[in-house]
Amino acid sequence: MLRCEVVPEVGGDTMFTNMYLAYETLSDTYKDIIEDLWGVQDMTVARHSQGRDLTEVRKANPPVAQPVVRVHPETGRKALFVSEMTTTGIVGMSQEESQPILDFLFRHSVRPEFTYRHRWSPQDMIAWDNRCTMHLALDDYDLSLPRRLYRTTLLGDQSGYLVN
Repeated sequence: MLRCEVVPEVGGDTMFTNMYLAYETLSDTYKDIIEDLWGVQDMTVARHSQGRDLTEVRKANPPVAQPVVRVHPETGRKALFVSEMTTTGIVGMSQEESQPILDFLFRHSVRPEFTYRHRWSPQDMIAWDNRCTMHLALDDYDLSLPRRLYRTTLLGDQSGYLVN
C-alpha cells in the first residue's frame, strides 16, 4: 500500500501492471515452456539499491528463486512473476539461455493494455497485491524536488527459496 504526501507538479507517477493478464495473453505453447521455470530475484540489481552498500542489501535481501508462473493462493489464477528490475536469470539455465526468455517476458508484461499509470495527488492511497501486480515508480521528474510516499507492506505467503 502506498500513501502520497508530496509529489512534484510534473512526473513521479507510478505504473501498475496486471500480471494475471500478462500471463493469460501468452500463447498456450509459451505457457507450457515457462510453466515450471524458476527466476532468480536479486535485489542488489534493483534501481533503489544503487548507491547503497550492496553487501548490506544482499545480507538483508539474499537472492531468491521464485516461480516464473505463480499461482495465486487465494484466487487460483496464474500470473507472471518476473521483473526487469530484479529478475536476473532462470534457475538451471545459463545467462545465454535464460536472457531471451526473460527479455520477451519483460517486454510482454509491460504492454500498455496491462498497465495503469497513476498520477499522484497528496493523500492518494493505493493498495495492490504483489503476487499478481508489478509496480514501478517513474523517475521522470526533477529529482531535486520532493516526492514523498509511504509504503506499508503486509506479510504474505512464502513462494520461493534462497539461492546460493
